[in-house]
Amino acid sequence: MKKSIKYLWWAFVASIVCFNLLLLMINAGWLGYMPKMKELENPKSSAASEIYAGDGSMIGKLYLENREPVMYSEIAKSTIDALIATEDERFYQHSGIDAEAIARALVGIMTFHKKGGASTITQQLAKHLLDQEQRSSNIFLVIIEKLKEQIIAVKLEKNLTKPEILALYLNTVPWGYNAYGIKCASKTYFNKLPKDLSVPESALLIGMLKGSSMYNPVKEKSRARTLDRRNTVLNQMVINNKLSASEASEYKSEPIKLDFKPTTESQHDGLAPYFRQVVEQDVKVWCKQKGYNIYKDGLRIYTTVDPTMQKYAEEAVDEQMRGKTRFANARNWNNHKKSLQRLMKDCKRYRLLKDEKKSEAEITEIFNTKVPMKVFAWNANREKDTVLSPLDSIKYMRGFVHTGFMAMDPATGEVKAWVGGINHKYFQYDHVNQNTKRQVGSTIKPLLYCLAVDNGYSPCQSVPLTGVTFPGKGYYCPDKPGGSMEMKKALAFSKNNATVNILKYVGIEHFVEFLKKLGITAPLNAYPSVCLGADDISLVEMVRAYTMFPNYGINTKPIYITRIEDRNGNLLENFVPERKEVINEITAFKMIRMMMGTVLFGTGKRLKPAYGISGEVGGKTGTTNSEADAWFIGYTPQLLAGAWVGCEDRFIGEGLGEGARAAMPIWGLFMKKVQGNSKLGYNSIDKFDKPSIMEGMDECDAVDEISLQRAAAQMSVSRSDNTDSFDVEEEISESNPFNENTENDYRKP
Repeated sequence: MKKSIKYLWWAFVASIVCFNLLLLMINAGWLGYMPKMKELENPKSSAASEIYAGDGSMIGKLYLENREPVMYSEIAKSTIDALIATEDERFYQHSGIDAEAIARALVGIMTFHKKGGASTITQQLAKHLLDQEQRSSNIFLVIIEKLKEQIIAVKLEKNLTKPEILALYLNTVPWGYNAYGIKCASKTYFNKLPKDLSVPESALLIGMLKGSSMYNPVKEKSRARTLDRRNTVLNQMVINNKLSASEASEYKSEPIKLDFKPTTESQHDGLAPYFRQVVEQDVKVWCKQKGYNIYKDGLRIYTTVDPTMQKYAEEAVDEQMRGKTRFANARNWNNHKKSLQRLMKDCKRYRLLKDEKKSEAEITEIFNTKVPMKVFAWNANREKDTVLSPLDSIKYMRGFVHTGFMAMDPATGEVKAWVGGINHKYFQYDHVNQNTKRQVGSTIKPLLYCLAVDNGYSPCQSVPLTGVTFPGKGYYCPDKPGGSMEMKKALAFSKNNATVNILKYVGIEHFVEFLKKLGITAPLNAYPSVCLGADDISLVEMVRAYTMFPNYGINTKPIYITRIEDRNGNLLENFVPERKEVINEITAFKMIRMMMGTVLFGTGKRLKPAYGISGEVGGKTGTTNSEADAWFIGYTPQLLAGAWVGCEDRFIGEGLGEGARAAMPIWGLFMKKVQGNSKLGYNSIDKFDKPSIMEGMDECDAVDEISLQRAAAQMSVSRSDNTDSFDVEEEISESNPFNENTENDYRKP
């Protein structure tokens, strides 16, 4: 008997020692993540980062959980009273763990009479901080998790005041509709701040903590249940002397009154979704370098986009692209079966079927079986319900014509509008982004002409319209040869043969180097076709290259993020535009006058009369082979903008229209709206200023000394590197990758 008692004592002591060792191991983090003391002493719940437009208005949030923390003093007293009365009556008496509540809960379990929960508000907070909503089915792990909660609860009570615990709890819990924390909840359901909540509103929100889906005041089927739950909370407030019985009775007689304003739950909704996407990606890179979390640290990201101009840009895109509908047809896909097969294998559906060990034959059958689905459509809702096979849905969706449009202030570099596509929900590929590159067609030509003018060539100089022989690269004649034309007219009418001759003058390598100097980072081929836009370049790079024209020689890199602050408004980073002089102001003005010719009498002559554009405008249209890509980049003295239109697959978009018909209307519709709004201030300057150094001279006569020196140096290079004859016909070199069908390789707009 004595030995049995001795063993029992030893077992009791050993269990206490083991239990304490277990607590020490849990506290040390040996059995899973355990927040450190610093985290508990300075707690901060995750907060959404906010994106602000140039006028200071918020245009979007970035979050895993939509949350806006508030201080205890910013929360209505009725909310605090309702919380304590309902969730933890003895909150001010315990130190994180309520032994009385635990005993009461155990008695309830043994007698099969529920007596209330044992978890205190502090323990519930600990659970949320540990993010352990999904419990393990392993009993040992469940015990470990509960012990973690209790350890953290004790630490919280030790290091925080009671009001701080209450505020942290209310900032942490979810209320449905992606609203985390009391501020987001009060704004979502009642469109007011937490401090302005009435007693019934506070009772309703606290009642929802038992289950935001079960007690959802928005849904009709749960409305009666939610009302009962709200009244239960009011009764609890009476029991705990937070309300009088008469007050509670009056409040319970009130119906539920909501002013439901849910936060946009989709990144596809709202203003500038493509722009917000590129901001998110850039700030994520910055956060990785600086040690911040874009989704949890509540950053304030200030951008340059103008909400009004962005709205105009989206409206212009919508108006023009609705008319383009789709270009897909059976003939095209029959000729591109390999492309269709590749697209099928890129689908998530295909990868899931492969993971399920389906054979190719089974997958093919599934992809050819019709099923109900939603697809994009140019209607009021921008989607429609239909029945298609997955393979036919690929054909259908790939047939839509896409676009990219960007507008910026060429002087400051500030991006004012950014539209990356026709619908962000169904087509998230951004066609403005630097990583999205397409053949640019004739929009490259002003850059070549600019290099020639900057090296002393006159806009009034006559240029042959013949083919050209490039040593080692063969004879190049994209158009029917014959005659000659002044440079300024050749640019206005986008004459390909004139452009090739100018490339001969300045040198291919010299031109490629100049393009890189302008900020074009895309790979460029040093072949004659580079001057006709055969290379793939992004819209944002092309618009940047054009900044030197309205900016009188200064190349400005587009900037769309101006600064980043922390959640308290402390400046973390300030961003300034990159500016550099690439040509002189005389060259810039000559090019402005030449590019005005495109709009006045050249390929873009429909622009001003069709859209009522006032003031002077310079620009250039662009069209690639078979009209698969359409471009227009233009500028006024104050604003620069560019548009691209095309299909994701070039063979589908063949025949969509020249730059003047497919892309220029977006520019025109946008600029018409901008100039019509005097508050924007982009119609205050209607003429390009002539540099003072050019007084008394026109664009043909004005040649400065620097340009003459450059011309002399370049001519010596040209004579040593190139043949003197420009009209000798030779066979195209086999090394030229653009030697197929050169006569019609790149059509003029």
